[in-house]
Amino acid sequence: MKKILLTCFMLVFVLHAWAQDRTVSGTVTDAESGEGLPGVNVLLKGTSQGVNTDLDGNYKISVPSDGGTLVFTFIGMAKQQVAIGSRSVIDVQMEADVQQLSEVVVTAFGVEREEKAIGYATQTVSGDEITKTRETNVVNSLSGRISGVNVTSASGQPGSSSRIVLRGANSLTGNNQPLFVIDGIPIDNSTSGSANNTNNGPFGGVDHGNGAMDINPNDIASINVLKGANAAALYGSRASNGVILITTKTGKGTKGIGVSVSSNTTFSTPLRLPDFQNSYGQGASLYNFEYVDGSNGDGGIDESWGPALDQGYEFTQWNSYENGGAPLPWVSQPNNVRDMYDTGVDLQNSISVAGSNEGGSFRLSYTNLDSKGMIPNTDYSRNNIGLKAAQVLSDNLKADFGVNYVKAHSDNKSAGGYSAANPVQQTIWSGRNVDLQALRDYKNLPRASAGTGAGIVPINWNTRYQNNPFWALDNNLNGFDKDRVYGYARLTYDFTENLSLFVRSGIDSYNQQQSTQRAVGTNENPNGFFSTFGQVFSESNSDFLLNYNNDIATDFSVNASFGGNVRINNYSSLYGEATELQIPGVYNLSNVRSGITPVYQNYSEQKNVQSLYGSAQFGYLNAIFLDVTARNDWSSTLPLDNNSFFYPSASLSVVVSDLVDFGTDALSFLKVRGSWAQVGNDTDPYELQQTISFARDPFGTILEPTEGNRLLNPELKPEITTSTEFGLDARFFSGRANLQATYYNAVSTDQIVPVQITGSTGYTSRVANVGRVRNSGVELQLTADIIRNDDFQWSVFGNWSWIDNEVESLGGDLEALTLGGQWNVDVQARVGEPYGVLYGPAYLKDPEGNIVHDANGLPRIDETFQVLGNVTPDWTGGIGTSLTYKGITLSTLVDAKWGNDIYSMTTTWGRYAGVLEETLLGRETGLVGEGVIQVGEDSYIPNNIVATARNYNKRAYSNSVAEGSVFDGSFVKWRELSIGYTLPNSLLGDFPMRDISVNLIGRNLAILYTTIPHIDPETSFGTANGNQGLEFGQLPSARSMGFNVNFKF
Repeated sequence: MKKILLTCFMLVFVLHAWAQDRTVSGTVTDAESGEGLPGVNVLLKGTSQGVNTDLDGNYKISVPSDGGTLVFTFIGMAKQQVAIGSRSVIDVQMEADVQQLSEVVVTAFGVEREEKAIGYATQTVSGDEITKTRETNVVNSLSGRISGVNVTSASGQPGSSSRIVLRGANSLTGNNQPLFVIDGIPIDNSTSGSANNTNNGPFGGVDHGNGAMDINPNDIASINVLKGANAAALYGSRASNGVILITTKTGKGTKGIGVSVSSNTTFSTPLRLPDFQNSYGQGASLYNFEYVDGSNGDGGIDESWGPALDQGYEFTQWNSYENGGAPLPWVSQPNNVRDMYDTGVDLQNSISVAGSNEGGSFRLSYTNLDSKGMIPNTDYSRNNIGLKAAQVLSDNLKADFGVNYVKAHSDNKSAGGYSAANPVQQTIWSGRNVDLQALRDYKNLPRASAGTGAGIVPINWNTRYQNNPFWALDNNLNGFDKDRVYGYARLTYDFTENLSLFVRSGIDSYNQQQSTQRAVGTNENPNGFFSTFGQVFSESNSDFLLNYNNDIATDFSVNASFGGNVRINNYSSLYGEATELQIPGVYNLSNVRSGITPVYQNYSEQKNVQSLYGSAQFGYLNAIFLDVTARNDWSSTLPLDNNSFFYPSASLSVVVSDLVDFGTDALSFLKVRGSWAQVGNDTDPYELQQTISFARDPFGTILEPTEGNRLLNPELKPEITTSTEFGLDARFFSGRANLQATYYNAVSTDQIVPVQITGSTGYTSRVANVGRVRNSGVELQLTADIIRNDDFQWSVFGNWSWIDNEVESLGGDLEALTLGGQWNVDVQARVGEPYGVLYGPAYLKDPEGNIVHDANGLPRIDETFQVLGNVTPDWTGGIGTSLTYKGITLSTLVDAKWGNDIYSMTTTWGRYAGVLEETLLGRETGLVGEGVIQVGEDSYIPNNIVATARNYNKRAYSNSVAEGSVFDGSFVKWRELSIGYTLPNSLLGDFPMRDISVNLIGRNLAILYTTIPHIDPETSFGTANGNQGLEFGQLPSARSMGFNVNFKF
């Protein structure tokens, strides 16, 4: 009997145990792609029992007989809870959780933090957004997407530079662009080329781009913008202007080995060209014209105040040689300027290979960019190779590294500015009867018989001032080569679950070479010219960060870190030039004309900065967060007894919605925040003590020491920016709509500027800590998912930022500091004005503001210079939308800048030369300028004197007066459009390719609003502070349209 009872008991026990240990299995896939998701956490609700899916998304878990509930969680995906019931197989499709993705952001040193715990404003843009329209310069991709960001592209030339400023300019004379950080390593974003040198005057130079354009956009996973000192304080002295944090893609989560391919083709044409008149041709007289080769006769006149066109007249012209020297029909060439431009072509092809397993991952990428410019014989190419890998070495130790190689090259880039080397400048002067297309075949044209290039260069429509633009573009080349390597290596050790340490070393290094060659016969260099400029740059960063994170009590948490950094910068350059050539067409420094000594200049500098920093965040109820940080830098560019500067920050974040139940889903999340921070900004090397440079004497035999004319200051202190910020973040209807609002105020003091001193000292200026600049503003950003279901999604976003900027002091009695400028137009910092005002000669006005004219009916010029405008916009904004219907996608972006002013050289000289449409007024009858005539000391009458159109325009528009060419630079632009289709993978069957998509794309499509004539208002003469608000014949911006194809396998 006992045996029977024991057997029954054991049977019941076994059956009960069997019932408890039944197994459920299944596959977790991505609802969008259909591919298995590795690493999904599958948990039996109410227990600690759980498993992770394998590389194919498969899982197997033991569950009780009565079922229960399985909880599926994965970063970036919406959590799912599934009742088990009696099923033994449960397959799950997971969808992206937009709200969850936005709750984790990358902060200083690449540390991920919960968004709700951050007490300052940040904004993140995904890599997919950056690459939608395949902009080759990543800086331009941020335009209109982020509040508080002002992006200005210098021109439409391939490989041209772009300037980015966050929340206005903080430094009077220093760098005002943010620090770029890729995967935790700072990289250089300085500009290359003579176009960005404010000392070149109106004659400009060549723009070889900014450092950030070396970044491969296809490698970017996300960009997080830390806009102010509050967010960026831990990055030290270079973070006073904010930080652009770039996180690159990894192979993590890739199923096996994955290959992604992208091919992009775009075509570019000028977005806007001047409105030319086509009624009057070359010359200075309305009634006759005769071309004479050389500097004599009307052939030396490059204005268009000549006889009427298309009236049956015939005159001797530059190409009369085709007719035996006889006169030719005097006809208009309405498309002569447009026909000078080619269609630019950008070809961009990219491939990446990625893979992962339980212990590590890798991603290898290659991208080739090949650009042909709109200006003939201009180009730019870039090759990027990137490798990123991570590996778990033990239970506590892991390693990761990333390395990138960039090879950039250009055979020729067009020069800018008021120079014969700039073909755009020539179009401002070209006679309206000149067929520029006829000059393309210059090799078959006769040689000029007179002028600078007599017997050497082909005949031209004007040989006194101009070169044949096509001959110049083929012979006067501006070359560029750059090799760059940047990357990092890191080890991370987890001492415990709560305590970890990483050590990292990073490098950014490049070697670049620029060359300039001018052929014999060139107007500005009749005997030829050659120069070469080599630069070598390197920056190394070695750092560590010890991090502790723990819930010290039920409602209290702490996250603390302590770290240090050693930064070493090295820079050297070597410049050489042959001012005249011995043998035409041979371009090297040894081919210098007999009797002339080549010019050589070299320069080198080093800078070291050592830093310690720490941060601590205290949380209460997972809803109230106090964050404090501190950093101390020791800089080699400051005096030894004053080279240490300390900057702290503090922020508070309160998630009100976690403390108060609003009782409605209409307001699902509300956070209020505030912060205060200080950051320092040191100076360049060798600003403390006088330095000596050496140059050869006129005979080229002796090196003579020369001291600069600026008195340096051994007592310099760092510039300090103190910033406060308040804001709120709100989400509505369970995250369907999101609002972020921020107010900030930043004051920068102890500005490092050169102050003018009396010439009796032997110097013209002294470097000193003076000046105070204030920036305050409001930023708003809004996103909303209007429709979101399985088949159709429609989202919109918008941002708007307003800035109030003022130079409050320059120290002592100093009222103005000139930052740069061209001819009589200065860009200045003036006390009581916004940073960067246009200052120059204006028209003389009566007390009522009317222009005063002289006895000949011409406007008089005021001898006192005046503030003519402000280069900083009052506000910027952008609005975009994205629609997806099954596999069809459409997205577009419109952005705007408002309240800035621009000086336009195109308008000045185009009106002076009589080529622009508005110069038709009064050609035959003369014109009466609007304004008054002074008839007594304080008495004025309306102007009634008739002046010739030529005389009036040449007085009103020249380098003697700037006011007439300063315009409101406000604009609204249609920035981006993308229309695409992704083929469903279900239709592909066993075909190896996946995620095949085709997209039609456009960028810089149209200017929807502007009042400035003739030019695109989105332009500058370079990226330097003193070149803003100036248009000096830059290449027109480009309208780009094309397509791209993407697929994976």
